[in-house]
Amino acid sequence: MSETDGAPMVTPLPPDYRASGVLLHVTSLPSKFGIGDLGPAAFAWIDRLTNAGQSWWQALPLGPTGYANSPYQSLSSFAGNWLLISPEELVADGLVSAEDCQGNSFPAERVDYDAVIGFKRRLLETAWRNFDAGARPDLRADYERFRTEEAHWIDDYALFRALKTAYNGAYYLDWPQELVARAPAAMARARRELATEIQATCFAQFLLQMQGGRVRQYAQERGIRFIGDLPFFASPDSSDVWANPELFLLDEQHRPRFVAGVPPDFFSALGQLWGNPVYNWEVSKQKGYRWYLDRIRALLAHVDVIRLDHFRGFAAAWYVPAGAPTAQSGSWVPGPGADLFAAIEREFGHLPFIAEDLGVITPDVAALRDTHQIPGTKVLQFAFDGDLNNPYLPHNYIHNSVAYTATHDNNTTRGWFESLADEQRQNVWKYLGRSPGATEDVAPALIQLAWASPSGLAIAPLQDLLNLGAEARMNTPGRAGGNWGWRCAENELSPSCFEWLRRSTESAGRSRHE
Repeated sequence: MSETDGAPMVTPLPPDYRASGVLLHVTSLPSKFGIGDLGPAAFAWIDRLTNAGQSWWQALPLGPTGYANSPYQSLSSFAGNWLLISPEELVADGLVSAEDCQGNSFPAERVDYDAVIGFKRRLLETAWRNFDAGARPDLRADYERFRTEEAHWIDDYALFRALKTAYNGAYYLDWPQELVARAPAAMARARRELATEIQATCFAQFLLQMQGGRVRQYAQERGIRFIGDLPFFASPDSSDVWANPELFLLDEQHRPRFVAGVPPDFFSALGQLWGNPVYNWEVSKQKGYRWYLDRIRALLAHVDVIRLDHFRGFAAAWYVPAGAPTAQSGSWVPGPGADLFAAIEREFGHLPFIAEDLGVITPDVAALRDTHQIPGTKVLQFAFDGDLNNPYLPHNYIHNSVAYTATHDNNTTRGWFESLADEQRQNVWKYLGRSPGATEDVAPALIQLAWASPSGLAIAPLQDLLNLGAEARMNTPGRAGGNWGWRCAENELSPSCFEWLRRSTESAGRSRHE
């Protein structure tokens, strides 16, 4: 893993490697346009990380969100989230005017998705009309080349998006059957009738690639690397499933025979019923795992390292019969295991991964992770049950791991501590070797604990760095709505906070300036 030369992350982490970073989804950046994006705030954020001696910026999945605005329910495994396109960058590129961006008011502390979607859709329609009418002719060749190079996914995705708009956002299984089954005549007719909408969607993806490339280059020049996130499952209502039904366990009507979830665990007494269709790994293997390899390649075009969400699914996943009311009736079904990772290694020459190995971790999951020497995930909020053998206590960490104070699925550390029983609070103070103190002391103490740990890499969510409470939580697993909306305000990003992070990082021997 190198923060100096842009080389791929080395697995396992080299023995002398110590680095740190911050978890912040792009949508949470401050912006006057209602949602964080790839504009000025992203560049300013990279500067803050640089000045604080950090090496990594970790974000959540960057695909176009579908159900409940969840980044883990993307409409495509290959496309980017068009809501991340920066209006300021569009103005700078001469594709819209400053006046096109005016006349809107958005809350500063949350993403109002309905308002943002309406505004960004109108703005991108304007950008496409201007481009189609001759604005920025110097970009035409680049756009056509992009269309050709990405045709293996973007043709299906753009048609999928156009059809969803034509059918008022309906689940694709509720479209006319000839389109669900992708009958050639119906597909050809739809491509003709929706040609303008298809072109506009492709152009939005081109803009994302252009703006994202600028942000990544800026980061690389300053020694900041990106950790991306790859959802294990595809969304049920996605161009992935619609265009590749043979890769999933579907019935004759293309409806899932089983859906994904997890059994009862720390997050939910009834388990979690995610609803995603599960993979037909036998067919995928017969095809050389090509779709999955392409999926990884698409993400690696934008990030340096991939967090493999739900890593245990590669060993075995929880399959729940479609229609079951809870996840309790599911069963474990073997995944592709080492065979897939061998194919990935043949394709890419290395395994640029972090394993999200939380939840029910059985020996086969640990063996898959350790055989391929993929760094696992250690979360401090799971550590303080009073058992000194708890694997999430730092003295039990190995170097080839990533320490977190919390993840996007946890409460903020301050909110978590406020919710603990007195006995667990005492466990925290006892492990820290400190007399019980104020609630606001806990998040900084746990950041320093993660930074001091043996893990080669340490990450904290921005909410913990800012010492925010439960109101800043990003996601509550099992809750259908109200997630993914948190944003930080510009005035919360105080220089003193990042100066404290710089000093803590230097003290822990993790500063990239050392």
